[in-house]
Amino acid sequence: GGGQHPAPAAPSGQAQGDCLQLLLRRSREAKNCAYCPYSRFPVGAALLTAGGEIFSGCNVENACYSLGVCAERTAIQKAISEGHTSFKAMAIARKKRRFCIKARLLPLLQFGTDWDIYLTKADGTYIVKRLEELLPLSFGPEDLKK
Repeated sequence: GGGQHPAPAAPSGQAQGDCLQLLLRRSREAKNCAYCPYSRFPVGAALLTAGGEIFSGCNVENACYSLGVCAERTAIQKAISEGHTSFKAMAIARKKRRFCIKARLLPLLQFGTDWDIYLTKADGTYIVKRLEELLPLSFGPEDLKK
């Protein structure tokens, strides 16, 4: 997929129907918990494991910028600390009106590229892309074997 969808629609990706709506809602809820006094840019993420569990995370800033952590890394670290390393999808909620991808998705590559990323806007619309589509020329674990 890759088209833009209204929030109630369910694309043909791995997360569908009620599961997709829960994933999107959990990312929005996580955004409300963000600690971002410096950027004033809250982000929330919700990660769906292969087993159907959802782990959410928000960005947590620090006055020493490099010590802050993004929402995506918070969610994946929570899942890994609970023993999960296989994932189906992640929803990312932001306050901006446009979609944006940055290097903060790179840590997700450690766990494969064949999963869905739902990027949401403040108005509830979203696009869905495969992680491999968003980071086609990225450096991952397989590159260390070369």
